[in-house]
Amino acid sequence: MVSRIVSTLLLWGAILGSLWFFGPSAAVVIIALLAALTLHEFYQLTEKMGFRPFRWMALGFSVLIIAGPYYVTEYLFEGEEFAGFAPAMLALALVASCIRCLSERDPTNRIESVFATVIGLVYVPFMLHFLVRLLLLFGEPTVGLVVSLWVVAVSKFCDVGALLSGLAFGKHPMSPNISPKKTWEGAIGGVLISAGVGAGLAWWAADYLPDGFTPLAAALVALPLALVTIVSDLMESAMKRRADLKDTGKLIPGIGGAFDLTDSLILTAPVAYVIFLFLS
Repeated sequence: MVSRIVSTLLLWGAILGSLWFFGPSAAVVIIALLAALTLHEFYQLTEKMGFRPFRWMALGFSVLIIAGPYYVTEYLFEGEEFAGFAPAMLALALVASCIRCLSERDPTNRIESVFATVIGLVYVPFMLHFLVRLLLLFGEPTVGLVVSLWVVAVSKFCDVGALLSGLAFGKHPMSPNISPKKTWEGAIGGVLISAGVGAGLAWWAADYLPDGFTPLAAALVALPLALVTIVSDLMESAMKRRADLKDTGKLIPGIGGAFDLTDSLILTAPVAYVIFLFLS
């Protein structure tokens, strides 16, 4: 627990320091790096399941999917969001995978290689690229950056709240076949803490958030995001159980691999983008 707390504080310090000095560009680099590391671990899981994805090619496409929408929008389209870039990269990745599988895989796993490669790109970088889309949604980099940080904080504090609430009050397992330590009491605690943190941040950073995003509105938006966060976390647990692995990696002491850091954001990011798209 101590190593987890120390790692969390150091990570937040490094992230906030980078954002303070370098702004949205630093956010894009951080998301791209975490997405690539997560995808690398995702493919390790699929290989344990017997698949052979085109790992290194996919990592290159991962960086394009994450960073492309921001840099293409900023430098080629003069601030007008180019929403089709990430889907286009996914389509090209599928084409490249189909070409490669005909010569680089034997007949017994050609189709599986294509599926594993593309599913990994969809599940990790494509889903996480919606955090980058949030940066561009409001036409003001500072607002987009603060909204993205708000989403990350709401998601991660749901994780922390569920852990602490589960340790203190947990009695009824939520999904014993997937993650035996997760309880309904922990989930409820995580959702409530997430809503409280969302409301508190909306009050504290009101000048840097969209108009009308009051603490009450923030708490209401945080509720569905927290619920999706729990599902996202359980999905990673299901993958690890299917691959017969306890951890996806040992990159971060007390936390695990990059996948253990981003798991709660993967499903949450697109849901948050859709919600803020309707609110903007």
